[in-house]
Amino acid sequence: MKDILYKYLSRWTSLDQKDQQAIVNEIRTEEYPKGTALFNQGDSPTACYFILKGCVRQYSIDEDGTEVTSNFYTEEQAIAIFNHHKPDKSSDYTFVCVEDSVMVVGDLDKEMDMYTKHPQLESMTRRMMEENFGQVQNEFAAFIASSPEERVKTLLNKRPSLIDRVPQHQLASYLGITPESLSRIKKRIL
Repeated sequence: MKDILYKYLSRWTSLDQKDQQAIVNEIRTEEYPKGTALFNQGDSPTACYFILKGCVRQYSIDEDGTEVTSNFYTEEQAIAIFNHHKPDKSSDYTFVCVEDSVMVVGDLDKEMDMYTKHPQLESMTRRMMEENFGQVQNEFAAFIASSPEERVKTLLNKRPSLIDRVPQHQLASYLGITPESLSRIKKRIL
């Protein structure tokens, strides 16, 4: 798993091998079995995560008690909660492992200590988050403007592994359609 982390760090920084090794040695990795909730809607998150292996579902429960899936995170994606500096630090979402997963775990209370100890880590993290945020903005804009069939086609083109990794009712919720509609659209497309 450390090899995946080195490869990923190399994409974002010009740090030499020794400095990368120092960072990786301080990074905590954890294994989480399928079904593990990293944190629940209403909890105050104390950590951020980077997925080395596995899949995590982000969802909320609306006022009718319905689970609404808003994202899936897979390998080389970060789960970062940006409101952890606010007075009300509670999460609007639940994050649950859809598969057995291995993740880097970042303690939010020690974040500044890591940045002080490894100054390039902060700019590297910022670049990673900026790219991720830009991607999320583009995906959201495309999603809003898309028909249900276009959403399924986009999913099949950009994230085809989710079809086999995630239960159909969760995928349907993520796409904003019913499981029956997802089945019909998949039959037409495939």
